[in-house]
Amino acid sequence: MSLTTPDTIRTLQRKLYAKAKQEPAYRFYALYDKISREDLLSHAWRLVRSNRGSPGIDGISFEAIETGIGVETFLKDLARDLKDKTYRAQPVRRVMIPKADGSQRPLGIPTLRDRVAQMAVKLIIEPIFEADFCEHSYGFRPQKSAHDAVDDIANALWAGYTQVIDADLSKYLDAAS
Repeated sequence: MSLTTPDTIRTLQRKLYAKAKQEPAYRFYALYDKISREDLLSHAWRLVRSNRGSPGIDGISFEAIETGIGVETFLKDLARDLKDKTYRAQPVRRVMIPKADGSQRPLGIPTLRDRVAQMAVKLIIEPIFEADFCEHSYGFRPQKSAHDAVDDIANALWAGYTQVIDADLSKYLDAAS
């Protein structure tokens, strides 16, 4: 299963990024139709499948879809609901994940159907938002990691810079109810 982004999707992403970069004030009003594209949903399925997550509140697993109605039917049904604007996200299954200090953090597990729809949206909106980010932002960005941030800090220190700004949002998401 190839996780390489198909050329048709990559081309669309480049066009969206270029438009957002060239015209920062431009507002994209017609993106909804793009998330129901067959190629986009198929790629979204492959990306979600590669994460091997647990079933959501509906209990439907990857294997159940693959051996049941089949991936193609699953994606066609999702595309139809998206096109008809009848798609509705399901409730999220809540589980508590133990932390090293003995406390727990909540984790929400969406259904596979919702994860595929979310991934399709991400594939469309990510290049638009990426165009607005500062090059020195690292959190939750494609091809950027905490290790990249550390490497850039080390390079800046070697170049003679002496100040680093660090923002620690420890347990920030834990406070959300």
